[in-house]
This record gives sequence, structure tokens and C-alpha cells, in this order.
Amino acid sequence: MNLRSAIPAMILSFIIYIIYTGSVSPYDLITGVIVAVIVGLLAGEIVVKDPGKALDPKRLAYLVKYTFWYFFVAEVKAHADVIKRALSPKMPLNPAIVRVPYYVETDYAMTTIANSITNTPGTVVVDIDPDRKIFYVHWIDAKTSDPGEARKMISLEFEENAKKIFD
Repeated sequence: MNLRSAIPAMILSFIIYIIYTGSVSPYDLITGVIVAVIVGLLAGEIVVKDPGKALDPKRLAYLVKYTFWYFFVAEVKAHADVIKRALSPKMPLNPAIVRVPYYVETDYAMTTIANSITNTPGTVVVDIDPDRKIFYVHWIDAKTSDPGEARKMISLEFEENAKKIFD
């Protein structure tokens, strides 16, 4: 058992526990610590490959910055676009599945990008080819079928942030 790998998992588990309970009562804090220790000890070596990276303050700062940007900029813009399309039936749609290459190294970074694309209204990752490093993305209004251009429009900002956090 590697305690260094368990610590980041414990911290993340504790934060998630407190966020989901929505409480900082003594009972929830104690229960959160117990759950976090158990999860960290059981899953730490599985989910944390490099504890030094997981506890790097610079990477954590990028994660916080990305989280705020994603939820308050990327998501808001995407939701506004989809709402506008729903309320304006004559607005042109051009749905298509496009290839979007990615250039990150870790599974965590790749998963972050795929989740960010899928959670953003108007785009959904429908398949991933990890050998060729390509996402297949259903795009509600495909503006291009060129993979490089699609990457710039759909996932470049997600990828740049995921690379700073995980690679």
C-alpha cells in the first residue's frame, strides 16, 4: 500500500463527500474523513499513478481555473446556443459526426476532454479511437468536416487545460 498515492484520493473523496452532502456539520465532517480514508486506502494506487503530479499546487490551480472557466464560460455559451436553436426552429442545423484528433498522453486528460465535450450542449463524443487518438463527435451544427478545424472549434481549449492538469 502506497500512502503517497492514497493521500490525493483521500483529499478528493473528502471534498466530493462534503460537496454532495452540502453540510459541514461535525457528523458530516467526521463521516467524510472516515469515508475518504477508506476510499483513499482502497483506491489510491489504482487512481493515482504519480502522487507528485496529483499534489502539485500549480496543477491544482489550473484545475480550479479550468473548473470555473468550464462551468461559467464554456457551458453558458453552449447552453445559450442550444436554447437559441430550440426557440428558433428556422435556425439552420447541420448535424454531423466529425473526427476530432487529440494530443494528450494520459487517460485522465483524454477522459477530461471527452467528458467536457459531451457535457457541453450541442456536442457528444460517440466513440473514441485511442490508437489513432481520435474522438468521434456528434456536433449539432457542424461548421466543418476537417478534423483539424473541428478540433479548434470543439476541443482545443478543453485539451489545453487538460494537458496542464494531467499530462
